Amino acid sequence: MAARGAVCLMYHEIELPGRELCDSDPGYAKYAVNINDFREQMQFLKNSGSPGINVSQMLSNPGGGVALTFDDGCETDLITVTPILKDLGFSATFYITVGFLGTRGFMSRQQARELAQSGMEIGCHSLTHPFLSDLDENGLRREITDAKHQLEDITGVSIRHYSCPGGRWDERVVDIAKQAGYESVATSEIGLNNFGTDAYSLFRIAVTREVTISNFAAICSGSGLWSRALKNRSLQIAKKMMGNSAYNRLRAALLRS
Repeated sequence: MAARGAVCLMYHEIELPGRELCDSDPGYAKYAVNINDFREQMQFLKNSGSPGINVSQMLSNPGGGVALTFDDGCETDLITVTPILKDLGFSATFYITVGFLGTRGFMSRQQARELAQSGMEIGCHSLTHPFLSDLDENGLRREITDAKHQLEDITGVSIRHYSCPGGRWDERVVDIAKQAGYESVATSEIGLNNFGTDAYSLFRIAVTREVTISNFAAICSGSGLWSRALKNRSLQIAKKMMGNSAYNRLRAALLRS
């Protein structure tokens, strides 16, 4: 891969034949990657000599592979993704939303422990998945600090990394994450991570269901990320101007149409 830094991919649920997604909303379904496409993508990484690595590995060696992250804590993280990654000798970071555990389509607490015991890295994706930028300080501490402690109790491992729900974050999030003892915060901003990247504003690139294998190859090489970043920056500006609620209502209406 020719990228001048580490590409960090962001996945969500993996779609399996005959299995309902955790959420049928079009905005959610957009991020559900079909199992066959996921297998093809992982095999591409293997064949290209760029192994799948976790966030800790990326931070210590940005040139060591393509970082794989999974948000929310879907059951497919354990029953589908982990066996595929282990067969290929890959690792990944799974950011779990604590409050989702035990609900339909998501892992149980026991499964979250099994995932941690499998050797995969566990990160935190909040307590209840709110937009962090909408919360006051008490709400942020609940979603960042309290969520960390609860997830550590559930999994029995130290939780060192955090990812922001919906990509919404601000400097207050960073300050509280540092106070809580996290070593990184992952965003939805697009770019490459290198030794000069702030660990508390890591770049990630979402892999959606319409990504073809040629698109995937380009993403992993770092090709064309500037145009993706420009588009994403425009969306971030729109979110701030409209507010999260109004922006999401408009987005949902456009997706349904």
